[in-house]
Amino acid sequence: MEVATAAKAPSSRLARSLAAAAPCYKGVSVFFAAVVAGALVSACWMSVSARVTPITPAATPGIARNAATGPEAPAPGRPRSTGVGASTNQTPSAGAASSAPPPREVPDCPAYFRWIHEDLRPWRGTGVTRGAVEGARRFAPRLRVAVVAGRLYVARYGRRRCFQTRAAFTQWGILQLLRRYPGRVPDLDLMFDCEDLPVVGAGERHGAQPQPPPPPLFRYCGSEATLDIAFPDWSFWGWPELNIKPWEALQREINEANAVVNWTDRAPYAYWKGNPKVGAERLLLLRCNASGERDWNARVYAQDWGEEVRHGFRGSDLSKQCTHRYRIYIEGRGWSVSEKYILACESVALMVRPRFHDFFSRGLSPLRHYWPVRGDRGMCRSIKHAVDWGNAHADRAQEMAGNASRFIREELTMDRVYDYMFHLLTEYARLLRYRPAVPRGAAEVTVESMIRGRRGLERQFMVDTLAASASGDGPCRLKPAYSPEELQALRRARADAVRQVEAWEI
Repeated sequence: MEVATAAKAPSSRLARSLAAAAPCYKGVSVFFAAVVAGALVSACWMSVSARVTPITPAATPGIARNAATGPEAPAPGRPRSTGVGASTNQTPSAGAASSAPPPREVPDCPAYFRWIHEDLRPWRGTGVTRGAVEGARRFAPRLRVAVVAGRLYVARYGRRRCFQTRAAFTQWGILQLLRRYPGRVPDLDLMFDCEDLPVVGAGERHGAQPQPPPPPLFRYCGSEATLDIAFPDWSFWGWPELNIKPWEALQREINEANAVVNWTDRAPYAYWKGNPKVGAERLLLLRCNASGERDWNARVYAQDWGEEVRHGFRGSDLSKQCTHRYRIYIEGRGWSVSEKYILACESVALMVRPRFHDFFSRGLSPLRHYWPVRGDRGMCRSIKHAVDWGNAHADRAQEMAGNASRFIREELTMDRVYDYMFHLLTEYARLLRYRPAVPRGAAEVTVESMIRGRRGLERQFMVDTLAASASGDGPCRLKPAYSPEELQALRRARADAVRQVEAWEI
């Protein structure tokens, strides 16, 4: 108060002194104000920081799932890492939250993903015990696969190895899944067989007395009469022995070839080229080739792979085989990897009555995605009728071909292949009634251990398919299981379409 009163009536001498010293006092005032403001901000920040509650890391869903109930269920394990470089004890600032883009809506998975629930249904009531998994040893599987804390371990069984590089590229595919969704694939333990034919009979679970659930066994195909669990085959990451490129690259080349040759400009016949020595029906197909006596509208060629190897695979480029209006799909010893290549061609797929299914083919419908063909000695007549019908109804034939190629182009991308693997393995892991551990005799599989020592196409295909962490919101959303009524309707519709075609052939 005294200072303020003195300032109102200053003496002339004091006024002159203050005026002369004004620059000095001004600088002192600014400095003093800065010091006070800094002290206030520091005190405020310390007060706010004292009220922040620290965030502790939480266990990942994968570990929590494996704490299943049941006689073999363990206590919850240690928390899983949330990924390299991820922080679990910091929250984003308000400015960062406001500038972040809104989360994208997760799309629904294609309809064929719902068959995951059906493939795992035999174990829904009882779960999967360690004894059930090890019981699959009686079917002589080649591999035991385990994921523990985000790492892949594989044990090999038996003296016989998987044919060619099937095992290598199957393991490579699972390894890329772990890279694509780091920290999200739960711990699991399964048996895998790389042979063609499914072997776990569905009849094993029926009988007068209650039967234990069958042993779960993964392989590349299944059937209505068996319980083997269908898993994406090795060729999605490439088949170096036959110079078949990884699916993503090959699909792109097939799409480019389709754009060059219109359906109406293609040869008006049914085309097939492959190894006829791996199945009786393929030998029957050779009889459908054009001859001097009869033209069944089929152009069938036996593939000599030894000759192809010697001549650099000049006659087996799959992207250059979409030159006919119709392509024949016929199984060999079991299902055939050629199915996806044929359906991608924008040709009408003539499917000789399949006995097996891979993981995606149950999403196909006869007369919408393909034309069903008899699988007996009436095969040639059935093929001729299909080609005659298609050439006489070009618009409907092109629509069918377009439906199939669109299915492959949109619902069988590598994104969807990885998503199918993720959901299948996640749903399987939920059924485990024990904590998976590294199997006896197993070795860890890493990118470095897989690529080390490999040369040529094997190494190139692995490098080309090295997966990065998925961007966006992760895998598609898995739909619920089919109801019994929906399954019955699907099977009835498929059977009705086949009977309709057989009636037309009479």
